[in-house]
Amino acid sequence: MPQVKAVVLRAPQEPLRVEEVTLQHPHAGEVRVRVEAAGICHTELHYMDGAIPCPLPIVLGHEGSGVVEEVGEGVDAVAVGDRVAFTWRPRCGHCEYCVTGRPVMCVYGRVQARSGGLMDATSRLQLDGGPLHHFLGVSCFAEQAVVSQRAVVKVPDGVPPAVAAVAGCAVITGVGAVVHVAGQVAGKPLVVVGAGGVGLSALMGAVLVGASTVVVDMAPEKLELARRLGATATLDASGMAPDEVVAAVQELTGGGAEVAVDAVGLPQTLRQAFAVLRPGGTAIAVGLGAVDATAAVPINELVQQQKRLVGSLYGSANPPVDLPRILGLYLAGRLPLDVLLGEQYSLDGVDDAYRALREGATGRAVVLPA
Repeated sequence: MPQVKAVVLRAPQEPLRVEEVTLQHPHAGEVRVRVEAAGICHTELHYMDGAIPCPLPIVLGHEGSGVVEEVGEGVDAVAVGDRVAFTWRPRCGHCEYCVTGRPVMCVYGRVQARSGGLMDATSRLQLDGGPLHHFLGVSCFAEQAVVSQRAVVKVPDGVPPAVAAVAGCAVITGVGAVVHVAGQVAGKPLVVVGAGGVGLSALMGAVLVGASTVVVDMAPEKLELARRLGATATLDASGMAPDEVVAAVQELTGGGAEVAVDAVGLPQTLRQAFAVLRPGGTAIAVGLGAVDATAAVPINELVQQQKRLVGSLYGSANPPVDLPRILGLYLAGRLPLDVLLGEQYSLDGVDDAYRALREGATGRAVVLPA
């Protein structure tokens, strides 16, 4: 069985380690992928800090791309040599959620997350002869990964590995939240709270569909990037009280937003997203928080102003359909995903990448395992 280098989390709040791990050959319905690029997503921090539990030890990384090098029995979705992007929500095609058009809620996503295995709840990874878990069915902070064929999507020619990697999580999450959940927002004010990878992707989705956009953050460098990506206006919320932020956004939007996307996942940012809405507006929560995090919503405001608060997982998307569309829009010059990219790191630098993310790094950092 192959030995590969991978980034392992052994316990919460411990430094990440690059270790030699054993990777089994793919089982039926699975593929082995040589990883070309992997994105540094904020989601891992929740698990690294212990705010969201997961089976340990575990190989991190859920946003990536690579080349198929081996296929298991019965694989028909891809072939050896295909370039693919990983998706961390599989699409089995036969559970209630898949057959009713909600594939990101596929029951096997929960199987993978809770078991630390693949779709059959078992692992293809070992460490020192003992068990080692997959992260969200992917584990692409590694030289190679074995995943279900339902967790990869073919990448068109001409798409760079780093772009394909971030498209498989940040971009489809942000763009999808606007395209699939926001409704008809052309010419209407849309606010994005948080200018990280997902927030900037929501901005790109809003620009794509013709919304008037306001981006709120506390980092001037991120707001400058938002302006480069087409934001109509930006608001530096550093040093502002929550009610001051709400008042400023309402002024910028001429009375409130039709849609507000919370791409941060903190109670205060979700409350702000709800507060900046005009009557009848919709707040979309896409950022994850701690497993026990809650946010208070004013009941009378919810009822009397007919506001809506909805969640959107993975952009409420259908990855096998939507990811090729997103990459096609990139190739056509309609989604400037290159602008989203930040610093590049080696596998040995993943801990440094997450340290930079905590400190407010601008753009989506990418790991290049080779």
